[in-house]
Amino acid sequence: MAMRIIDVPQFGPMFRFADYNVYWALHLISDGKRVGRKRLAEMVGIGEGSMRRIIDTLREWEMIDIKQTGIKITATGTGFLNELPMKVLNLNIGNLVVGNYQQALLVKDVAHKIENGMQQRDAGIRAGSLGCTTIIFRNGALTMPPDWNIDEERPILASTIRRTIDMGENDIIIVGGADYKVDAVNGALAAAFELF
Repeated sequence: MAMRIIDVPQFGPMFRFADYNVYWALHLISDGKRVGRKRLAEMVGIGEGSMRRIIDTLREWEMIDIKQTGIKITATGTGFLNELPMKVLNLNIGNLVVGNYQQALLVKDVAHKIENGMQQRDAGIRAGSLGCTTIIFRNGALTMPPDWNIDEERPILASTIRRTIDMGENDIIIVGGADYKVDAVNGALAAAFELF
């Protein structure tokens, strides 16, 4: 069962966005800078009507503040992001994922839900990426399912992960890859959200 943030009404206009788009919109404004609705819609990769629905809901929940100068996250919105067991990463895993752009996410305590990584790959592809790669930290080892040992096969990457990412036992990293940044982001997020 995928995590739900916003329930889309059964009747009325059709909105073309997913819960991971809501998360990404909040993440993008979490730097404290104000941004306009149109620009935010472009960065998230959805239409302005869908972004309007997201903004209206987030404002109602007091997660964002809107002024003429743009949209800004509130303490409530920041708290919501911090409560989620997920963190956006700046990590490049080279040719272990396809595409010119990569987006990595750390997802806490879900390795037990990973079978062979194909479910995450498929979720990412359905969301527009070319693929998703899953890295698991289990029994002290970094592996790609089912049993490709990154510590042995890519020791420099393994060292980078261990040095720069606070990855605990049973945590995973999902990396979406695509030829466009927004598709890589959507792939990684879709794969992650299916685990909640």
